[in-house]
Amino acid sequence: MHHSAQQLPGRSRNTLERQFKLGLGIFALAIGAISLAQPFGDSSKTNAEAAAEVASAKIIARLATVEPASRSRINYASLDARLKRMAEKPTMVGMAVGIVENGRITFLSGYGETLEGSGEKVTPETVFRWASVSKGVASTMVAKLAEEGRLRFDQPVAAVAPSLHLPGRNELKATVGDVLSHRLGLYRNAFDNKLEEGQDVNFLRGTLATLNSVCPPGTCWSYQNVAYDAASEMVTRVGGMRYQDMVERDLFDPIGMTSASLTIDGLVHSQSWARPHSVGRRPLEVNDNYYRVPAAGGVNSNIKDMSLWMLAQMGEMPQVLSPQLLETIHQGRVKTPGERARMRKFLERLGDAQYGYGWRSYEYAGHHIIGHRGGVSGYRSLILFDPQLKSGVVALWNSNTSQPGGLEFEVMDMLYGLEFRDWMELDKGGHRAPEPEDLAARKDRGRRA
Repeated sequence: MHHSAQQLPGRSRNTLERQFKLGLGIFALAIGAISLAQPFGDSSKTNAEAAAEVASAKIIARLATVEPASRSRINYASLDARLKRMAEKPTMVGMAVGIVENGRITFLSGYGETLEGSGEKVTPETVFRWASVSKGVASTMVAKLAEEGRLRFDQPVAAVAPSLHLPGRNELKATVGDVLSHRLGLYRNAFDNKLEEGQDVNFLRGTLATLNSVCPPGTCWSYQNVAYDAASEMVTRVGGMRYQDMVERDLFDPIGMTSASLTIDGLVHSQSWARPHSVGRRPLEVNDNYYRVPAAGGVNSNIKDMSLWMLAQMGEMPQVLSPQLLETIHQGRVKTPGERARMRKFLERLGDAQYGYGWRSYEYAGHHIIGHRGGVSGYRSLILFDPQLKSGVVALWNSNTSQPGGLEFEVMDMLYGLEFRDWMELDKGGHRAPEPEDLAARKDRGRRA
């Protein structure tokens, strides 16, 4: 069933501060206007600051509204019909999809159920886990601190994340940028298995020094979760508050992401939340393994807030994310040829693949696109957009299948006017869309962020 609305409210935070800090729509606008007119209000804010908050609230209220008039290149009726077919697949339970076209949200839709057999429908307000799409949140937060001069991408990681110890004392050579671009010289997904056993994250980061280096820092690419979460330590130490509090204050709140959170409680206390399932629709237990590495895999939100996040990454909220910041984190910094090999079914149109700071970039049919995918047990996610066209797609689903992953390229093909390809493989058998990088090692067990 397709659900959309002109204005889609998110779930407020668990704390009282979050409950009364909506940052979205008319309420935020009214509060901002009142603060301008109130001489006895918050005396710490200047009129200019209050006016800026009102202006920001107006922008968010506009961007959070579904705007069918911005539809131009995508056949939404055809796409909706295909997504309904996808939701009926025996490996699927529930799914939510958001599309931005021409810098406006043009489509928000829920399909299937939050829990197999429950009858509770997925809507645009249903909260899912982002898994490794969370990495772009961490890199954005670090980039905000760098923009303020509080840390540098080229400084040794040891100076800002002392829990991270690398082989051969390489933490003195590896930089903040090397952490965010997976260039630490470790083997892939180092110590994820120990994280999943419940071992302490700081202890694990300290004992990475016992491993053998596969290359000097900065010279080869190898995907990480435990080491990548050194980013949350950087933010906490440099920012002087918990990682999740910094992210909520500096990113989620000003972007208007009222359902977004970084804890297991934030997920399970949502009014509507998607339960995790196996590839055979068997319900799974939610665990906190990857919430303990929040920079690597800790974000939850509904599809509306993920669409707002994509808009901000496209440059549509320069009052929150500057053009220079976005250029810094999106810029490809290391080639990832293994990504092209893993995505070989798309090679007809997929060219160069690189990794920046928490973001992947691709050349696709002559266009430059930015994105990421993710997966933890019972959840999958994707984000992919063309920053020039201000258009893209986000999707969240609650089972261990990778089949909906082809959706991102079906949307891109529509944007570029390319001949249709059944990338979601609804009309044939054979290979499915590739697993996210962080799931490739243990397919279908779904234990990677």
